[in-house]
Amino acid sequence: MSDSFCDLAGQTCVPCEGGIPALTPAEAQALMPQLHQDWELAEDASYIERDFRFKGFAKAVYTTNAACFLADQQNHHPDIRMGWGYCTVRFCTHAVNGLSDNDFICAAKLDAIVGN
Repeated sequence: MSDSFCDLAGQTCVPCEGGIPALTPAEAQALMPQLHQDWELAEDASYIERDFRFKGFAKAVYTTNAACFLADQQNHHPDIRMGWGYCTVRFCTHAVNGLSDNDFICAAKLDAIVGN
C-alpha cells in the first residue's frame, strides 16, 4: 500500500452539485495507481468499476452492504450490481457527467474496508 493510497482513503468527499469539470482522462489515469489493481477505468474515463468475485452469496452481500454504508457516510453513491458470487461497484459523478475526486476517494475507502 502506497502513501498516496493512504492519503486518498483518508480524505472525505466534498458535496458536488456540478459546475466543476470532470477529471480529464489523464487526471483519472494518474489516480488509478492509488487504487487496488482490480479497479478499471472506462475507456472514455467516465467511470471506474471493480468486480469483486466470491465463492458464495454471503460475501457478495457483505461487500454490497459495505459499499452502501460507505456511500451513505460519504454522501456519494455508486451503482452496484450483485448476485451469487459477485458484487460490481461503479463510481462516477453524475453531476459532472464523469469522474471527480470523490469517486477515487470512495473507491480507496472501499478498498480499505474490504481489504486488498
